[in-house]
Amino acid sequence: MISWKNLDELKAFEALKAAKRVDLVSVMSGESGARRVAEYRVPMAEGLVYSYAAKAVDGDLLQALKALAEEAQLADKYEQLLNGEVINTGEKRLVLHQLTRGQQAGDVIADGVNKREFYVAQQEKAAAFARKVHAGEILNEAGEKFTTVVQIGIGGSDLGPRAMYLALEQWAKRSGCQKMEARFISNVDPDDAAGVLKGIDAARALFVLVSKSGTTLETLTNESFVKDALGKAGLDSSKHMVAVTSETSPLASSSDYLEAFFMDDYIGGRYSSTSCVGGVILSLAFGPEVFARFLNGAAAADALAKEPDPLKNAAMLDALIGVYERNVLGYPTTAVLPYSQALSRFPAHLQQLDMESNGKSVNRFGEPVNYATGPVIFGEPGTNGQHSFYQLLHQGTDITPLQFVGFRQNQTGMDVNIQGSTSQQKLCANVAAQIMAFACGKKDDNPNKTFAGGRPSSIITGDQLTPETLGALLAHFENKVMFQGFCWNINSFDQEGVQLGKVLAKRVLAHDTDGALKAYSDLLEI
Repeated sequence: MISWKNLDELKAFEALKAAKRVDLVSVMSGESGARRVAEYRVPMAEGLVYSYAAKAVDGDLLQALKALAEEAQLADKYEQLLNGEVINTGEKRLVLHQLTRGQQAGDVIADGVNKREFYVAQQEKAAAFARKVHAGEILNEAGEKFTTVVQIGIGGSDLGPRAMYLALEQWAKRSGCQKMEARFISNVDPDDAAGVLKGIDAARALFVLVSKSGTTLETLTNESFVKDALGKAGLDSSKHMVAVTSETSPLASSSDYLEAFFMDDYIGGRYSSTSCVGGVILSLAFGPEVFARFLNGAAAADALAKEPDPLKNAAMLDALIGVYERNVLGYPTTAVLPYSQALSRFPAHLQQLDMESNGKSVNRFGEPVNYATGPVIFGEPGTNGQHSFYQLLHQGTDITPLQFVGFRQNQTGMDVNIQGSTSQQKLCANVAAQIMAFACGKKDDNPNKTFAGGRPSSIITGDQLTPETLGALLAHFENKVMFQGFCWNINSFDQEGVQLGKVLAKRVLAHDTDGALKAYSDLLEI
């Protein structure tokens, strides 16, 4: 029997609060630190490893976290989600993004439709379309092949797919899998669309309009911007556009598009990179086979997330340690620090994934909660961040938990040996050094040069960022966010917080304003 209780109603949470704190500086120093690095690790999918040696936990705390996972029924709730229960209580919807990567064994029926079959059919449709474009069976008006694909979307229709494309772009070029260059238009700021259009050959560009409802203001505005530019160039926009939307949207059967690919309300935008939202552009850019490999990596991570023992389940353990840091240690932020330039936009995607999912102050039943929920997420790729905000992370008054990601090999195969080491070795040396500097600090007679240490971190490591490891990495964080939402007894799958601003913006544009809203509108000369 599943029981949905607030975190502060769980006996295991009270025991967790009472558990003895760990002195991170002490346990990470000397040989004890070396033993922790060897022991405090959990295998992930596709050869990745989650290492939490530099987190402020020990055997007793891990057992307390395990008890919390059991009492909160994290594994059972995940199983309910996979079996098609209504987990999104705010909107009374199923949560089905895992179905897009095929790990679901049984059938999930919604609205009289087998949803796994529906998602597979859309993926196959996208794959067939991409192959025709690559083969020159679908051409522009001049009989030329399309060379660039441009996604027009915002939020989950942009952040995830953009981050995934950038993550694989250099890998694909080296592997011979780059089929088309990809660009993205998201901001309603006209400079965004203009900048993209000026940098491409519009006559040989294919545009992917992504809007589930078909009514997203920013996306439709950018679509009109692009259509206007194409028209002025003497091009028929309907020969240059496809749509990713719902079957009930006004875009679904419009003659303005070469083809339409469908999604539904059971997959939130921030969870949609493995649906056609990411599948169309990634299949066009890299080929359907590469997208399938990406899905396989995500499916493998989803399968491992079923493990009920958090000491064998990286996503669950990552989530539980995060709950401990947020609700017991009182840390309000988390930094995501990938030591991989390919993951330059991955922190931005995780900002939406985490903060839109778990930025809630009421529980699943609409009742206020009396404890902190989702942390603030921020980050930049290393080593750039070291020369930016690491000063505060090392010596600031707040402690920020850190999530590192690092790979032993780069994607391009290009490197140079300078002063006895390669660029990749220098990159990896920096992340190893940072973990220890944050954990252990440094004493000095000069207070300005004293580092207190005790700054907790974890690291996910792997050999190389590939389609499979990227899929596994993405699913790890999706599942981490899900497990934390279960712990906090909140609904991680709606996003009412984005709606109010939209409503007020429409009032401004309709000149239906008064008071301060009118004053701000006048200030900006709207």
